[in-house]
Amino acid sequence: MKPFPAKFYRTPSGREPVREWLKALPREDCQIIGEDLMRVEFRWPNVGLPHVRSLGRDLWEVRSSLSNGTIARVIFCPYENQMLLLHGFIKKTQKTPAREIELALKRLNESQQ
Repeated sequence: MKPFPAKFYRTPSGREPVREWLKALPREDCQIIGEDLMRVEFRWPNVGLPHVRSLGRDLWEVRSSLSNGTIARVIFCPYENQMLLLHGFIKKTQKTPAREIELALKRLNESQQ
């Protein structure tokens, strides 16, 4: 039993955007992200940089370095003793873009209604 299991955010229509994003990635990259998510599931809250970083407003990011030198992020929040996976993206700038954080916050608000 995982002490802090991952749960995918689900839209009102039933889609799971983070799961869909992961499935669209190359298998090797998906596996790397999966291992990083598992690290958080088993070590939370005793996991920090370079694997996890707080974004503030109760949002956190799982930080993954992929096979081709790109960087992926999965934004999550602790929710009901689970890791609610809100948004995943390939990072192209040094700072996490505000639009990525805003989308995660929007999904978090939807999940709490």
